[in-house]
Amino acid sequence: MEPSVRFNARVCQETDSPIGLAYGLLGRRAGDRRLLDLAQAAPQYPAAPEVVAHVAAVARDVHGGDYVEPAGLPKLRESFAAELADAYRGSVRAGHVVVTAGCNQAFCLAVSALAGPGDEVVLVLPYYFNHDMWLRMNGIRPRYLEPGPDLLPSPAACERLINDRVRAVLLVTPGNPSGVVLPPGLIAEFAALADRHGIALILDETYRSFRGDTEPAHRLLCDRDLERGVVSLHSFSKDLALPGYRVGAVVGSSELNRQIMKLLDCVAICAPRIGQEAAWAGLTRAADWRARRAAEVAVKQARFEAVMADRPGGFELLSCGGFFGWVRHPFTGRATQDVVRDLVLRYDTLVIPGTAFLPEDRGTFRVSFSNVEEAAFADLAVRFGAAGRAVGAGRPGAGLSR
Repeated sequence: MEPSVRFNARVCQETDSPIGLAYGLLGRRAGDRRLLDLAQAAPQYPAAPEVVAHVAAVARDVHGGDYVEPAGLPKLRESFAAELADAYRGSVRAGHVVVTAGCNQAFCLAVSALAGPGDEVVLVLPYYFNHDMWLRMNGIRPRYLEPGPDLLPSPAACERLINDRVRAVLLVTPGNPSGVVLPPGLIAEFAALADRHGIALILDETYRSFRGDTEPAHRLLCDRDLERGVVSLHSFSKDLALPGYRVGAVVGSSELNRQIMKLLDCVAICAPRIGQEAAWAGLTRAADWRARRAAEVAVKQARFEAVMADRPGGFELLSCGGFFGWVRHPFTGRATQDVVRDLVLRYDTLVIPGTAFLPEDRGTFRVSFSNVEEAAFADLAVRFGAAGRAVGAGRPGAGLSR
């Protein structure tokens, strides 16, 4: 039956969430072998006990369900600003921080305050799929920046993409899906480039706690750079294990935040109080717990890199960091969507196809190595090896008996 209403054409032309599509394959698995879930980057452990205790106390409080100030709980904004000022050796103040319902919302609000239909934003390939989707659904054209062989973007190549319609350049570090960590000096070059052209530099720093480095990610969180267009986006989901609490933040200039507040008032009024209370407790009471979780992810990364060093089954690790590995498969001439389907249906290994992060198929997929226990990496190598041997024998999808 034909629908009785018309829908937004820009929304309709987008595919459904690749995460949802990937998990939709699980119901078609034929066997009962343990699934290696390498798809979504969500912590597989509960929040710190200190956070859980604080959330329980807030839930029992008579005001635990009240609205909060639109820009966020003052104590959270102050604590987060202090942490960033220390970590980045900058001068971040609470007034630079607007708390949002997750980093996805932080991006949507920030870019909507900066650009509108007919404008353009530079995205580095491979991009995070929700960034690309949001731009195109809102009539903002993405301009794709090809990185170098090391997957690092070039400021000179970026400058060639900038025209009078470009409103911002977006960098994600550590990368999602690539895991690539951008050097501080390179980020500074992009900030200078954006400043020369009077556009914003947006930094999605969702995985900042998993860089494997205690030195500042960059030195741009200060009054001068924030007022000149640097925008830093953050999430509390990963390092505090709070993905369902939906809490993130925009760190930007006073004028940007004023515009963001107009948008936030329309879509959410304020981020959920309980998530903000949880984030505050995590920042102020669970520092050791956070450090241990980050160290565990670093161990997993090292183990994943070790098992991929021998290119099991011909699968090649192109880059790695944060929560992710970016892998090229050996199924030459086969659509990556088909490869991913085979991996989950025949080898019980769930990954996200690279076509979710690129405008065309380049034979790649994303692995979230943070999702599995360290002991599972050897099993992953066995499964990749079996899939590769099947390809070599001219029997894609065969092998690895149940």
